[in-house]
Parts: sequence; structure tokens; C-alpha cells
Amino acid sequence: MSSIPTAGPGASAGARPAARTPGRPAPLRRWATAARVYREPRVLAMLFLGFSSGLPFYLYFQTLSAWLRQSHIATVTIGMLSWAGLLYSLKFVWAPVVDRWRLPWLHRWLGRRRSWMLLAQLGIAGSLLLISASHPASDLLHVVISAACLTFFGATQDTAMDAWRIESAPDEMQGAMIASYSLGYRAAMIVGGAGALGLAAELGWHASYAIMAALVAVGLITVLLVREPAPPAARGTVVSEERAIAWLKRNAHWPAPMRRAGANFVGAVVCPLLDFFERQGMPTALLVLALVATYHFTDYAMGSMIYPFYIDHGYTLGQIATVVKLIGVSVNLVGVVLAGLLIARFGLRAALVLGSVLIMCSNLGFALLAHTSGPTLWGLGLANVLDNLALATQGMALIAFLSSLTSPKYTATQYALFSAFYGLAGKSLEGTSGFVQHAIGYVHFFVYTASLSLPPLLLLYWLARRHEFEPAARRDGTLAST
Repeated sequence: MSSIPTAGPGASAGARPAARTPGRPAPLRRWATAARVYREPRVLAMLFLGFSSGLPFYLYFQTLSAWLRQSHIATVTIGMLSWAGLLYSLKFVWAPVVDRWRLPWLHRWLGRRRSWMLLAQLGIAGSLLLISASHPASDLLHVVISAACLTFFGATQDTAMDAWRIESAPDEMQGAMIASYSLGYRAAMIVGGAGALGLAAELGWHASYAIMAALVAVGLITVLLVREPAPPAARGTVVSEERAIAWLKRNAHWPAPMRRAGANFVGAVVCPLLDFFERQGMPTALLVLALVATYHFTDYAMGSMIYPFYIDHGYTLGQIATVVKLIGVSVNLVGVVLAGLLIARFGLRAALVLGSVLIMCSNLGFALLAHTSGPTLWGLGLANVLDNLALATQGMALIAFLSSLTSPKYTATQYALFSAFYGLAGKSLEGTSGFVQHAIGYVHFFVYTASLSLPPLLLLYWLARRHEFEPAARRDGTLAST
């Protein structure tokens, strides 16, 4: 992607060579200089904000399904309940509000991005407390409503947080910001997975989710400590948008409230969409969106069924907490670092290809595990090691890819829109996973989920053959050269 600068050996041929520091080889100096970025307060803050982002997502996405299965809720119902997660994909609907609307009082105190993050985190804590007070076996509707609230506030937090990250650091720091965010996110996966399961085994599900609600304080404290980013110079008000001005002129006869509402819609929704398609070109933009939409099919399709599989296959909560979450997700942290090095060395295309191949192999590994006659900890561990390496590679590559596509004028709206393309299709597919598993069994189900990685691989191959894989415009708005 052109938004991630690259330089070859001759890129600075006319520049004066850097002075050598006695006693330290040049490669070591370059690594030491690059590592200093992780001492930046903004990068360190992303570690804790990543934790805040990952905590609600995992508690809804997988951990809750274990509670439901232990409460004898059918896998078909668990699969359909995953549709509440569509709110993560539909966040582009209210992203323009997050992008433009100032929260009363909180905006004056914290600014636009931090005020929305704080409000969302308070909503997350309240939703987790509602879940902790629920009884799935007797009142499933309470769980559904609480989970929907959790996903809504989690999606709102992510919208504001993505905008804060992109606006708080220049392009050359975005790789470090994403890596720090991913490490925090995966730490939250350990806490929301192994931690929540372990607490549930010892104290019960109600206490476990109440303790998770208390951990939202990590994000609250971080939001209060970080600085609000300055609005990008390219960001304009509604009246500065040429299309909004033209729309106002064409509808000058409308009442003033309707004209203001229409101008806001044009500036906040229509302009971000048209900006993306104009910068990329219609054919390339559609191909890229198709790639984004299908890239996480395998991950989504198997997501809500993996915990029911563990429980149905005879694994205990303690074994799941230790092997699946503590060991498997710890490997994911290593995978984040390796994925960052892969992107820096070989580029996004190689990382996207490797992520799809690895996730396909990991699901075939789960198919082999399901074929065994009983629970085996070695098989569980190996399957999860591969799965977490794949998820780390996929996640890092996709975040970097989506970030490079955004324009500074519409940071929150465009990023939410791009996220929706991979979430809407994936979540819709996930809701049918219970029906598929019930019809064909776990072995064939995981073969089916592995096959869902073929469409993005074919798209990557086709786009590379057409030399159209690197379509993103630079963040200054000019078209990229590949």
C-alpha cells in the first residue's frame, strides 16, 4: 500500500550518508531507532485502548456462547444469537454522528474523540453488569438485549478509537500504533477468554462477568490521561463541502431545518462514500471491497460454534481456559509481532495471503480434532497455536489495509464503512453456522469453514494478476503508483 512508505537502496542516493556511531553496527542503530517509537506516549496508550476494545468483543463473541451451551441452549439458537454482533458491522450507520456531533458537556471537557470513547466505555460496563445478572436458561431475552447493548457500545467505542488512532499519529507511526493496539487487544482476549472462564469455573458466571465489568476501568483511565488529537487540516465543516453547498443551492426553497439535515447527510454520509470511489476508481474500489467482505468468512463462520464444540467434545472449562485461551492466545501475541515484521518486509499482499492460508489449515486441524474419539489436550493445543497465528496475521494485515484506505476528511466514517464490509457478510454467515453444524456434524462443518478462505485467495490472485491489488490512495488524496 502506498500509504506505508517504502524505500529501496537507492531511494536516498542524493542524501548525505549518516554518520557512523563508533562501536555499534549500522543495522543495530537502525533497529534501535525504530524501536524508540514504542516509547511514544501515544503508542503506549494504544496498548491499553486495545485492551479496552478487545474486552467486550471477546466476552460476547465466544465466552458468552460457552455460558449459553452450559445452560443447555441449542447450538442453532447460539448461532442465531451471533446476529446481535451485526451492530459491529453496522456502526457505519451512526459513525457520522460520532464523527461530527459534539456531546454536551463531555466535549468541552475531553474533546470529540475522547468524549465518545468515555461514553461508550460507561455503556460497556453497564451492559456487562446486565449480562452478569442474567439467567440464560430461564430468561434468554434478557441475555439477548444485554448482548445487543454490549455490541452497540463496543462498536461505538471502536469507531471513536479508530479515529483517535489515525488522527493522533502520522502515517509512519501507524504500524507501531496498530501493533500496540493488537497486543492490548490480544491481552484482553486472554482476560476475556481464559480469565473469564477460570473465574466462571471457580466463582460462577455471574461473578465472572461482574469482574469483567470492573476491568473496563482500564479504558476509562486511559481516556482521561491521553490527549485529544488536533482536527486534521483537511477536515472541513459541512458548509465547506462542495457537494453540500451544491445541494443547499438546489433546495433553497426547503424549510431551514430540512436544509440543515440534508446538508449534514450529504456532508457526513454521501461525501465519504463518493470520496473513496473517486480516489480509487469504481472497478478497483468494488474489487477491494469484495476482498474485504470475504476475507474473514472462515473466522466468522466457525466463531460461535467453537466453544460449543469444545464442550460437546468433552473438554472442561478449566482445560479450555488453560489450553485454548491462556496458551493459544499467548501465541497470538507472538503472532502479532511476526505479522508486523511480515508486513514491513514483504508487504500487505503477502500478509493477507499467508493469513488466509493459515486460517484454512487451522480449520482443517479442528476437523481432525473433531474426528478423534475423545478430548486430547495435545491436539487442542496444536490446533489453537496454528489458529492464533493465523488470526494475528489476518488481523494485523486487515487493520493496516483498512487504515491506509481512509481519508483524513472522513476518518471515523470511512473506517467504519470499510469495517462493515467484512463484518456484515461475515456476521450474516455466522448466524447460519448452527444450522450447518446441526446438519453435517462438527467434522464436515470445519471442512466447510476452511473452504470459505478460497474466495479471498482467488480475489488476491486475480487482483495481483491484473496489477490492481495496490489501489489505495495516499492520505494526501493523490492516486497511488504501484
